[in-house]
Amino acid sequence: MRPGRNGPLETLARLPAGRVSTWLVLAFWALVFLAAVSPAGRLTGAQENDAVTWLPGDAESTAVLHETAAFVPSDLVPALLVYERPGGVTPADTAAVSAQVTRLAGLGHVAGRPVGPVPSRDGEALQVVVQVDPGSGGWASLGTAVDDVRAVAADAPSGLSVHVTGPAGYAADSSKAFEGIDGKLLYSAGLVVIVILLLTYRSPVLWLLPVLSAVVALFAAEAVVYLLATRADLTVNAQSAGILTVLVFGAGTDYALLLVARYREELRRHESCHEAMAFALRRCGTAILASGSTVIAGMLCLLLASLNSTKGLGPVAAVGVVVALLVMLTLLPALLVVCGRWVFWPLRPSYGSADHTETGIWARVGRRIARRPRTTWVVTVLLLGLASLGTLQLDAGGLRNQDSFYGTPDSVVGERVLARHFPAGAGSPVVVVADASHATQARTALLDTEGIDAVSKPVVKDGRAFLQGTLHDAADSQAAKDTVDRTREVLHAVPGAHAQVGGGTAIVLDTLRAASADNKVIIPVVLLVVLLILMLLLRAVVAPLVLVATVVLSFTAALGLSSLLFVHVFGFAGADSSLPLFVFVFLVALGIDYNIFLMTRVHEEARTVGTRRGALVGLAATGGVITSAGLVLAGTFAVLATLPVVTFAEIGVAVALGVLLDTVVVRAVLVTALNLDIGRRMWWPSAMAAGEAEHYRPRHRADVPVDASV
Repeated sequence: MRPGRNGPLETLARLPAGRVSTWLVLAFWALVFLAAVSPAGRLTGAQENDAVTWLPGDAESTAVLHETAAFVPSDLVPALLVYERPGGVTPADTAAVSAQVTRLAGLGHVAGRPVGPVPSRDGEALQVVVQVDPGSGGWASLGTAVDDVRAVAADAPSGLSVHVTGPAGYAADSSKAFEGIDGKLLYSAGLVVIVILLLTYRSPVLWLLPVLSAVVALFAAEAVVYLLATRADLTVNAQSAGILTVLVFGAGTDYALLLVARYREELRRHESCHEAMAFALRRCGTAILASGSTVIAGMLCLLLASLNSTKGLGPVAAVGVVVALLVMLTLLPALLVVCGRWVFWPLRPSYGSADHTETGIWARVGRRIARRPRTTWVVTVLLLGLASLGTLQLDAGGLRNQDSFYGTPDSVVGERVLARHFPAGAGSPVVVVADASHATQARTALLDTEGIDAVSKPVVKDGRAFLQGTLHDAADSQAAKDTVDRTREVLHAVPGAHAQVGGGTAIVLDTLRAASADNKVIIPVVLLVVLLILMLLLRAVVAPLVLVATVVLSFTAALGLSSLLFVHVFGFAGADSSLPLFVFVFLVALGIDYNIFLMTRVHEEARTVGTRRGALVGLAATGGVITSAGLVLAGTFAVLATLPVVTFAEIGVAVALGVLLDTVVVRAVLVTALNLDIGRRMWWPSAMAAGEAEHYRPRHRADVPVDASV
C-alpha cells in the first residue's frame, strides 16, 4: 500500500522507508559524521570574540577602533593592576611593585613596559597598566596571558592586596566562564533530553535513537558552521556557538518526538514497518518541514541586524536547524525502521492494537474546554496579559561589567577597589581621533567637556591625532554614557577637526542603540514571515492571524514573568540589550512550531469530522507529544542558565519559560478554545469555512471518536 499521491514528501518518505534505500541513508550519515568530527572540533578556534566582531559596521566607535590601530596595536588589551593597603602604601610596597613591573615587562604576553606604579591621591593604592598581547590565540588565550600577569602580581608584600581588572581582566574572566562551553552544554543538554525521553517513551532503548541522531546533527552543523566561518567570513562567537548546541538538540529532538509519535500511530495500522514509516513521514512531514522552515526563516531575519554579533547568529542558527531537520527526516526514520517494533519495548505498538490517545489526559482537557470555550480563552488571555505587565520591570539597557557574572570574579573586585582610590573611569578612557592640524583645539574641547577629568597629550601619526580622556564616572555607568554623548557633540562642532569618539563606553553606547534599532526592524519582519508561512501551510487567513497573535501574547507574558524572576528571585541588576530580540525570535520561531503541529493535525481531522470535532481530535492526538517536545526544548534552553554568565542565564530562563507557556497554556488551552469558539470561520477564506459537511472526505482509516456529545 502506498502512502498517497506522488510528490516531494512521498519521495522523501521512500528514502529512509525503503528496504534498500534505508541502508544507503544510514551509510551516508555515517560518512558525514566521520567527515564532520575534525572540523566540528576546530569550531572553538574559529570564534571571533573581539569588540569589532560584535559592533555595527557603521558605528562611530567601530571607526575609532580601526583608526586607533595606527597608534596602539589593535590586538593589545590593557590590564589594570591595582594594589591596596588600608592605612597607606609604604615605600617598601612601592619598591616591590616597581620590581614586579620589571618582571611583568619580561613576560611573553606583555607588550612594552608597563606604566606605573601610579599612587592614588589618598595614598592607599597603586596602579599599574599592562598591555597584554594574547597572541595568535586571540580571545581564547587571553585567560592564560592574564593568569601569567596575576602570578607575578600575587608575589606582593604581605598585607598589600592586588587585583587584575580592566578590559583584559574582564575578558579573561569571561573567557574562563566560556571555557569548555561546548562540552558543558552538550553533556547537559544531552542529559536533559535523555531523562525526558525516558519519561516520555518509558523504554530503556528508544531514547538512544533520537539522541544519536541529535549528536550526528550537532557535529554536522558545527562542521558546516566552521567551514562558513573560515571560508565565507561568517562571524561566529561564543554566544552563537553555545546557542547552536542548544538549538540543534532542542529543535532536533522536537522533530524526532513528532515523527516517533506518528510512526507509533501508523505501526498500529500497518503490518510493515517500512509502510508505517512511509505513511508517518507523509502525514507529519508537512508539519515538520513547515515548522523547520519557520524557524529557519525567523533566524535568517537576523541578517537584517546592524549588530555584527546578532547578524552572525542568524546563519549559525539557521544552519543548525537545516541540518537537524535533514537528520530527523532521514537518519532517524532509517534507524527506527531498521530496529523494528522491538525498540518500543516494553510498550510495543503491535498491529491492530488500540490507540489510547482519545481517552488520555489531553482528550479530557479538550472536553472540559469544549463546555465553555469562550470563557476559557477570555480568561486565559487576561491572565497572560496580566503576566505581560511584568515587562514594565525589565531593564534591558545593558549590564555593567560587575553585573555580568554570577559571583564576584577578581576583575569585579579590582574595579571596585580601583573606583575607591582612582577616578572611576581611569581604566577605560574615552578615545578621540582627530585631524592632526586641529589636535590642540580637540584636546581643549575634550578637556572642557563635563565628565572628563584629564586628557592625554596628542600623539600624531599620518595626519591624525590620538587622544585619551579620563572619565569622571565609572566607564559602564549611565553618567559615563552621557559624557560620551556630550564629548561627541562638542568635538563634532570643532570646525575642520573631523573628530570621532570611541572607547569602551562608546562601544557599549553604540551597541545599545544598534540593538534598539534592530528590534524595530527585525521584530515586524519576523512576524510577517511567520504569518506568510502559516497562510501557505493552512491555506487560510484567520487561523494564521490568530496563531501569530497567541504567540506574541505568549512572548510578552514570558518576558514579563522572566523580568519578575530576574529582579525578585535571581537578583539580576538588569538585562542585556539583545535579550528582548533574541527571546522574541526564539519564542516566535520555535513557539509557532507547536501551533503548527497542532493546527496541521486539526486541519487534517477537520476535513473529515469538522472543525469542532477536529480541534478535539487534534488536541488528543498531539497533546502528549507536543508537551514532551516542549519539555525537551525548555530543558535544553534552561541548560544555558548553568553557565556563570548572566546574559546566557536570562536567555535560557526566558525562552524555557516561554516554551512551557506555549505548550501547556497557549497551544493546549488558548488555541483549542479559539478553535472551538471561532469554528469553521477559522479556515476563512478556504472552502472549509463556507460549510463543512459537504467538504468532508473519507479517511483511509476509521474515525477515532473523541466524545459523541461534542
